Amino acid sequence: MKRAWVITFREVRNYLQDKADLAFSLVLPIATFALLYGAFGGQGDFHGTAYIVNEDNGAYSQQLIDTLKKNKSLTVEILTRQDAENKLSRSDITLALFIPADYSQQLSNEQAVQLAFMQRGNGGQEGQIVGGIIRGTVSELNQSFSVISQVESIVSNQGIPQDKIHMVTLNYLDRERRYPLVGVSEIAIGNKPNLVNEFLPGIITMYILFAISISAAGIVEERRKGTLERLLTTRLTLGELFTGKFLASVARGFVQTLILLLLSWAVFGLFTPLVFLECLLVTLIFVMASSAIGMFIASISRTQDTATWIGVFFTMIMTMLGGTFFTISKGTALYTLSKISINGYANDAFKTLISKGATISGIGLELVIMIAVTIGALLISRLVFKAIPQGK
Repeated sequence: MKRAWVITFREVRNYLQDKADLAFSLVLPIATFALLYGAFGGQGDFHGTAYIVNEDNGAYSQQLIDTLKKNKSLTVEILTRQDAENKLSRSDITLALFIPADYSQQLSNEQAVQLAFMQRGNGGQEGQIVGGIIRGTVSELNQSFSVISQVESIVSNQGIPQDKIHMVTLNYLDRERRYPLVGVSEIAIGNKPNLVNEFLPGIITMYILFAISISAAGIVEERRKGTLERLLTTRLTLGELFTGKFLASVARGFVQTLILLLLSWAVFGLFTPLVFLECLLVTLIFVMASSAIGMFIASISRTQDTATWIGVFFTMIMTMLGGTFFTISKGTALYTLSKISINGYANDAFKTLISKGATISGIGLELVIMIAVTIGALLISRLVFKAIPQGK
């Protein structure tokens, strides 16, 4: 057993001394998480740009533009018709509002007037949302015009100046918008999902499996080159060689995850000291299960490419079924299939400890399954493991 530990220490030392390998195995999962956090970590509020071609330059068109500028979801950008057409043709923008030259005059004469959307294709998702906001704003202005017209017709014989009618009516309408008789409020049920808690466990487990796959391919290459055979010319037995490679894979995966967890603790403050230690235990058990699977891949693969492709395929299947990047709904066929994913059990264990404040006793089933996978994969891989191609 002592000689098995010698192999383990040698490979872990080589891993820590190889700056490129160490940086790649740590920077890549951190970069992946940063991309996901950047993509989904915002407040979720929409913000778009309303591109407007204003050929009217009258009071009513300016009123529309000023109203749109007050909307916190929009940034208003004024374009000439030529600029708008050029940007649309190059797909720089997908939708622009066109205000015709007689817009204010027609409204002053209480005549109908048409605004137009110039768009590329269907306007795109952002363009459709911006168009919806503009339509809503125009609808509110139409209501204001209608109310003012009705008020003027009612008090036309009262000798009240028209500008005063406009001012008083607009004041009432503005008060109604700010203090509506019927309001709508939002009531959040449950806590807002924490994206760090949601994504970090899955990213950690995915890259552990990738690292184990690379280790499996490395063992196959050592077998092809005769490195394993030369090790057997010493007093090292096949069992000690197998154990040393397994422990080296466990140590490498554990060190990689330990650094990632320490960074998460320092940057995001995810853990209490007790939860951190519990997560380390889950990490150790999952790395052991993954390493055992890696040893099985190394045992059945004849070439390095075969081991790599088996490892990548296995990792991607386990990642998708494990709910790494999306929640799998209960009662679905995918949920049933997810029960075969070793990643799923590790992800559930991490999330239970981090998000729900549970203890080790609350993830007993997940730990038992990962331990069972470790034992089963080790027994099978030990039976078929060879240090010499077509040999023992």
